[in-house]
Amino acid sequence: MQLPHNVNLPAPDAAVRTSETKPAVLQTENRKKHMPHDLTEAPIPLLIRRLAIPAGTGFFFNTMFNVIDTWYGGRLSTTALAAMSLSFPVFFIVLSMGTGLASGTTALIGNALGRGAHDEAHRYIFQSLSFALINAVTLSLMGLLFSKYIFMFMGAQGEYLNLAVSYMRVYFSGCVFFMFSFVMSAILSSHGNTITYRNFLMTAFFLNLALDPWFMYGGFGIPALGLPGIALATAVIHALGNLFLFSRLVRSGIVEDFRLRDLLPNLHSYRELARQGLPSALNMMTVSLGIFIITWFVGGYGKEAVAAYGIATRIEQIALLPIMGLNTSTLALTAQNFGALRMGRIREVLHTSLRYGFILAAVGTAVALLLTSQLMSFFTGDFQVISTGIRFLRIEAFVFPAYVLLYICISAMQGIKQPLFALWIGLYRQIAGPACVFHMLTVVFGWGIIGIWWGIFGVTWSAALIVVTYVTWILKKLERELPAV
Repeated sequence: MQLPHNVNLPAPDAAVRTSETKPAVLQTENRKKHMPHDLTEAPIPLLIRRLAIPAGTGFFFNTMFNVIDTWYGGRLSTTALAAMSLSFPVFFIVLSMGTGLASGTTALIGNALGRGAHDEAHRYIFQSLSFALINAVTLSLMGLLFSKYIFMFMGAQGEYLNLAVSYMRVYFSGCVFFMFSFVMSAILSSHGNTITYRNFLMTAFFLNLALDPWFMYGGFGIPALGLPGIALATAVIHALGNLFLFSRLVRSGIVEDFRLRDLLPNLHSYRELARQGLPSALNMMTVSLGIFIITWFVGGYGKEAVAAYGIATRIEQIALLPIMGLNTSTLALTAQNFGALRMGRIREVLHTSLRYGFILAAVGTAVALLLTSQLMSFFTGDFQVISTGIRFLRIEAFVFPAYVLLYICISAMQGIKQPLFALWIGLYRQIAGPACVFHMLTVVFGWGIIGIWWGIFGVTWSAALIVVTYVTWILKKLERELPAV
């Protein structure tokens, strides 16, 4: 874990000599002019709303994008739908790496911008793009080579195996487009722009409505591709999205003075991107392990219990969607203000974001409690599944505020370049805590499945309290050590 005293104080960028040439100075001044929003000066509540609302809207449409994929997959066959579900843990690796790299990119660029080191920010912009390309090519090759054996290890065979492999081969072939989307959205976010990525995700949703059936069933010169057609539609949409996002980067002046040599690997930049991004990626990977552990314990109470848990978690995800935009705004604002040594503004970001988050969580909790049976009945007519899901949701609804504390505080830690702490919390919350607590409550105390639900409640709230305590201590320590501004 990186200790607070290792935080670098503002210093001239190593790549910039004290005797800058006149053209270099002019380029730096031009980059300053293209800053769309000053995240270190404007009122914090205004900035949070400006960043979080578009980001939250984008998260909603991205979720609906995946719902559309699932719906069309179900139209093909039950086997196709099962192949998509089987493929998710494998694709989650790509998702985790992309999200981790995006977090690291936002933190490093935002920190540089906050310090006024515009040339350093310029360097990280291009280095993050080339780093994303290398990661994407590596993941693509690994996925194409080993995904079949992973699915076989998971028990797939016959048509089930063939569908999963053909589906993921298309996904891995388009991996570079997904990684570029993550990184370019992070670059825009670090400059205070979440609207452009929201516009892409909204457009992507509507394009997906048309491209999924077209590529699945064929027509207008396109052969019927079946399940791989859904993956191809996603890849094509992200390829188009790359063009759109890059054009916005150019038009905003963020990537002006583009030279191919700026993409050549810089070991220092790559090391920093890995140091900031890898812990975030690994933290996200613990989520898939956590789902596996919970599902394993729940599976001991029958398939109806597993179905109830799956439906209830989807309801929970929808309820938490409005909060997700606050993660993006917290990371971007914390990164820039940490670079500017504006610790008071970082505290204000946390307090204001938590206040907004608790309001949204309270609404989600109220809806989940008042409409529990209706929400479960919307997804299934099985009485046993509904009753099990109701018991879970009536406990889980009171965990929503804990997620607010976790998400926002961890985003703040990433913004102050302390990403490793999130990984330790993820290992506790997703793996170590559940493995111990679930066994104790279900077997030792004999609570049965209700012990799992209360175990999730206890582990999540304890993790949230640990995070709040640690973040409070870190901020106080930084305020003592860093010069006041």
